[in-house]
Amino acid sequence: MYFQSLDDKTECVGVYCGGKLHFDNIPDGLTRTWRYTGSIRDDKIEYAWLYASGKNLVQACPPEYEKELKTCIKKMEAFYKSFKIAKINMREHCIFDLIPEDALMDFCEVKNKVTEYIFATCKKPDNYDFLNMSYKLLHKIREQELNIDSSDCRSLFTSTNNRLGLQKIMAGNKFIDYNLFGTVTGRLATYPASFPMLTMKKDFRRIIKPHNDWFLSLDYNGAEVRTVLSLLGHSQPNEDIHAWNMANIFNTSQYSDTGMNLDRDTAKSLFFGWLYNPESEVIKSDLYDRDNIIDKYYIDGFVNTIFGREIEVDRRRALSYIVQSTTSDLVIERAVEIDKFLKDKKSFVSHIVHDEIAIDLSDEDRDLVPVIKDIFSNNKLDNFMVNLSAGKNYLDLEELKL
Repeated sequence: MYFQSLDDKTECVGVYCGGKLHFDNIPDGLTRTWRYTGSIRDDKIEYAWLYASGKNLVQACPPEYEKELKTCIKKMEAFYKSFKIAKINMREHCIFDLIPEDALMDFCEVKNKVTEYIFATCKKPDNYDFLNMSYKLLHKIREQELNIDSSDCRSLFTSTNNRLGLQKIMAGNKFIDYNLFGTVTGRLATYPASFPMLTMKKDFRRIIKPHNDWFLSLDYNGAEVRTVLSLLGHSQPNEDIHAWNMANIFNTSQYSDTGMNLDRDTAKSLFFGWLYNPESEVIKSDLYDRDNIIDKYYIDGFVNTIFGREIEVDRRRALSYIVQSTTSDLVIERAVEIDKFLKDKKSFVSHIVHDEIAIDLSDEDRDLVPVIKDIFSNNKLDNFMVNLSAGKNYLDLEELKL
C-alpha cells in the first residue's frame, strides 16, 4: 500500500493513503512511500527516495506529472512563505495543523504518483539496506537540537572575523541536517541551512556543549591508511599507523640517503601524497600495492565497494574513491551500531565528523565506554585502533585511556 507521511517530524503522526488523511487510526499494511520521516517506523516499509539515489521530487518526476507537481509545490511554498513572515517556528508545529487538508491531499496524491513511478522504473540499489539504516540515524540526529553556549568563550569574540562568524552561527539553525547523497563517494555533507558542523572553524567547536555530562570522541587512528591495509588483506598494526609506516616503510636506505627528516608528520604526508597521486612512487614497498586494490574493486569504469556502492570514475581517481568511500561507510555503519547499543540509555550519538563519532555521554553510562569503543573498533574490515578522548565541550577534548 502506497502512502505519504504528512510531516517529517517523529512526533507528528499522520498519513495519506487510499485518497484519505489518517491521524488516529493509521492503516495497517503500509509498504511504500517517498521518504522516511520517523513517524512511521515499520522496518518493512520501502523508500523511493533511496531507489532514486537522493533525487528530489522534481528531479524524479516523470513528464506526465510535472505540471501537477509544480502546481502543488508552488502552493506549498506560498504557505511556507506566509509562515516565515508570521515568524512561525515550523519545528514547533505539525504541518497538518497549519495547511488546509485539500492542499495536503493534492500534494500527497502527486507524491504517491512519483513514488509509484520510481518503484516501477528504478532498480533497488545493492546498498539499499545500508542507505536505509544510515538515513534513519541521520534523521534522528537532525531532530536533536545542539546545546550551543558561548558564555565561557569570550576570547573567541576578540577578533572581528571570529565575532562575525560566531554571531552568524549562533543566529542560525541549531540542528545538523546531513546530506546522505551530498558527495559521489558517500562521505557525509550537510545541506545549506544546516548547522555547519563539518565546515566551521575548529576553534568555534568550544561553543558546542553536551546535553549530558561529556562529549566522548571516537576516531580511527589513520583511518584511510588502515582501510588500505585491510583491503590488501594485511593485518592491522596495534600502534600509531604513521609511526609504524615511518619505521617499516620509509625508514630504509632509499629514504635515509635523501637526508629527509623522517618524523611522523613527514611519514603521514608522504603516504597521502602517494595515495592520492597515481604518479607518485614515494612508496616502493610491496606491502602497499595500489594496482592490487584497483584491480579488485574497479571494474569497467566503476568502483565497487564492500558496502555495495557503485561509483563511475576514471582509473586515475579510482583508488582514492575506493578508500574514501569505504572509510566513510565504515564509520557510518559503526555509528548505526553504537546508536542501537545506546537505545533506552541517556547517552546518544550526537554527530559524525568525517571518521569521528561524537557521543553525548551521561555520567551514568560511563561504564559503557569500553563497550562503545569495542563496537567502533570492530568494523566490517578488521579491528582498527581507536583514538578516544572526552571533554566538557567539543573543542577541549583530552585523551582518554582505558
